[in-house]
Amino acid sequence: MGKDVTTKNDEKKLLKKKYTEGLFERYIATKDVEIRNEIFKEFMYIPEILSKKYINKGVDYEDIFQVASLGLIYAIERYDPSKGYEFSSFATPTILGEIKKYFRDKEWIIKVPRRIQELSRKINMSKDHLQHKLMRPPTIRDIAEYLEVSEEEVIEAMEGSYAYSPTSLDVRISNSKDENDLSLFEVLGMEDQNISEVEDKDLIKNIFAEMDEYDRKIIIDRYYNNKSQSDIASELGVSQMTISRLEKKIIKKLRDRISY
Repeated sequence: MGKDVTTKNDEKKLLKKKYTEGLFERYIATKDVEIRNEIFKEFMYIPEILSKKYINKGVDYEDIFQVASLGLIYAIERYDPSKGYEFSSFATPTILGEIKKYFRDKEWIIKVPRRIQELSRKINMSKDHLQHKLMRPPTIRDIAEYLEVSEEEVIEAMEGSYAYSPTSLDVRISNSKDENDLSLFEVLGMEDQNISEVEDKDLIKNIFAEMDEYDRKIIIDRYYNNKSQSDIASELGVSQMTISRLEKKIIKKLRDRISY
């Protein structure tokens, strides 16, 4: 009796395996969305199970399930039955990867490009390594050479990392002279915009008069006409990286001129 039940279960598993293999073969051959949807229904239990593991992690279950479902679709698209792997074994790490990627992205309060996020993580890891190797804090050049990227890219990623955990204006600041703590917003100074605006305009007018036409165009297009570096580069017939470097140099000149 027990053997008969076991045999029937094995037969069902074998039939189901052949059925799903047939679905994948048909989908690879036709790329028919209806077939993909059928495969999705067959394996929808995987994202359901994996999503439940992330309940109470600060994100709604429905949001996680949508991400996991997207991971399942990616797995279906990439799966090759001829490799001999079970689809569930192939799909699980793919889905988990999408979920973890989703949580990493949510940690960045201000959205920045993924390349900057990834480079920022590499920079943070390289700092400890270089600190021990060089016996001193690594410079931007040290980090750039170690990661085989430009110094401009390192600076860009380091600036972008401030989006990871910006300080809230509602944070309470301890006041030893008073029992009542103040928020950061309450202790920030407020400028008279009318006075500073007149001074700034006069200063900027004088500085612009001293700049050459090329530099002036870059600054005006970037900060007054809201053009991207790519747009300006296209107009001037140079690379976007060239405009980025020039912009940084011009800003440095402006800062030096203002602080003079």
